Amino acid sequence: MAHLPPEVPAKNFGVGEQALKNVPKEELFIFQTDVPGGLEADQKSAAGALGKSPKDFAFRTMAGPPTKQTKGGNVRIVDSSNFKVTTTAMAMVTVHPGGMRELHWHPNADEWQYYIAGKGRMTVVATGNKARTMDFQEGDVGYVQKTLLHYIENTGDTDLMFLEMFGKVDRYQEFSFSEWLAHTPAELVMAHLHIDKATFDAIPKNGVSVTPL
Repeated sequence: MAHLPPEVPAKNFGVGEQALKNVPKEELFIFQTDVPGGLEADQKSAAGALGKSPKDFAFRTMAGPPTKQTKGGNVRIVDSSNFKVTTTAMAMVTVHPGGMRELHWHPNADEWQYYIAGKGRMTVVATGNKARTMDFQEGDVGYVQKTLLHYIENTGDTDLMFLEMFGKVDRYQEFSFSEWLAHTPAELVMAHLHIDKATFDAIPKNGVSVTPL
């Protein structure tokens, strides 16, 4: 508005040019102002004559039960299957002390992480026998390229909480390394890893998301 001819916004809003003389010349971005009043007044103002939008743009992630739950923690998945207006996917992960986000990879998108609380350690494994291990804490951001194997350990004495964000995909997808091995012919896995049948049988068949079970 500050870079429009003064008469244009004045005509647009039906006011005199003097009424808009204090419009800032640069964007404010974040600035101090009065604390807003009650929510209902703002909702009524936004709705106008047409009323409230039929689409709900808020999803209360922590209000419902976890999508996946173990003794080691839980995962809450939000994507277009339960939040219809979104075109992205995410997961809220909680790993209890001593727990680990299991070995897994995502076939459909890169993963961006934001660490909310606690301390964690992630290892990402790439092709060519290359890997990198990094420590994370509250406020840090992590990244995992699509299809790369990775895991995250809780290295602190409190819950580790972080967001997994997946852009440009509307469905959450992951492959559990344990589940993949468990559904590969037993003889093939035992031969490759030099393990016995009892060890193979102990591998979780349905993935665990967060260990321990």
